[in-house]
Amino acid sequence: MLAGRLHVRDRELRMERVPVPEPGPGELLVKVAAAGVCLSDVHLIEGVLTPHLLEGDRVTLGHEVAGTVHAVGEGVTGRRAGERVLLQAGEERGGAIHTRGVDYDGGWAEYALATAHTAVPIPDDLPFEQACFIPDAVSTPWAAITATGGVRPAEAAGVWGVGGLGAHAVQLLRMIGAHPVVAVDPLPAARDRALEFGADLALDPAAPDLAERILAATGGHGLDAAFDFAGAAPVREQAVAVLARGTERARGGRLVLVGLTDGLLTITRGTAFTVGMQDVRGHYGSVFRHVVELVRLVRGGRVEFSRSVSGVLPLAEAPEAVERLRTKQGAPIRLVLSP
Repeated sequence: MLAGRLHVRDRELRMERVPVPEPGPGELLVKVAAAGVCLSDVHLIEGVLTPHLLEGDRVTLGHEVAGTVHAVGEGVTGRRAGERVLLQAGEERGGAIHTRGVDYDGGWAEYALATAHTAVPIPDDLPFEQACFIPDAVSTPWAAITATGGVRPAEAAGVWGVGGLGAHAVQLLRMIGAHPVVAVDPLPAARDRALEFGADLALDPAAPDLAERILAATGGHGLDAAFDFAGAAPVREQAVAVLARGTERARGGRLVLVGLTDGLLTITRGTAFTVGMQDVRGHYGSVFRHVVELVRLVRGGRVEFSRSVSGVLPLAEAPEAVERLRTKQGAPIRLVLSP
């Protein structure tokens, strides 16, 4: 079968023919119908991320996967051939979280292996190209908002970086009743998209009156929660400056760091941050229940992701998809590979 393989030592993505895997005990073989292309995949190829738990020096990329069960291994119950599923983006093994397409082979291939419990059934009316990126592109912002950020209805929220994850953050914040929802992105197309997805205000981070406009939109209160999906130091400084200050009744605003960077985390106005009783919280990924919750919300018609599919490319064109995402050609939310 064809697979997009990362050669870790030289950081080269190669489209190669490899044997179709066979499911072992407790495993499923899934015929891949769609696989998302994530900025994390770009980071892996560029060397920003490294697969620390990978056995060997090659891995099939792709942690966002959906398809049909093709075969079941020994001892598998509750799953059947032909069933439509998406795959969780990882699983716990030996006390450590292993990520699909990073620490073991993922879904940039015609077939993918999965431990049976990581397969989540999806409704028949949910297209594969939308289902595949629910793990990560949607579940990561969902977990950041509901768990790490703890956003409640009527709280003011800001989203810096309206790309693959940030666009969904805007949509999900709107769904749970955050108000106002402020989006910040340097790309005009991304700001327009944020408004389409439900933002009340979309701003250019270079705007000299950005802080004043955010404070005006929140009635002088500031943001209860600010989400950094860009992973950039200037973003964090800018977001901290517009966080709500704490009172005798409640703590101040919280900055949730989702975007990945190895750069320094600095807070210039340290005294104001401390007196304002504000928080910085790190966030990474999601857990099993977040994906299940989102599938339930899709099934119930509360949210849908057709606008998030920026393009569907053949699997053989994975390198082109990576380049389009790396250069932000067309400001994509999610490019999807189809074997």
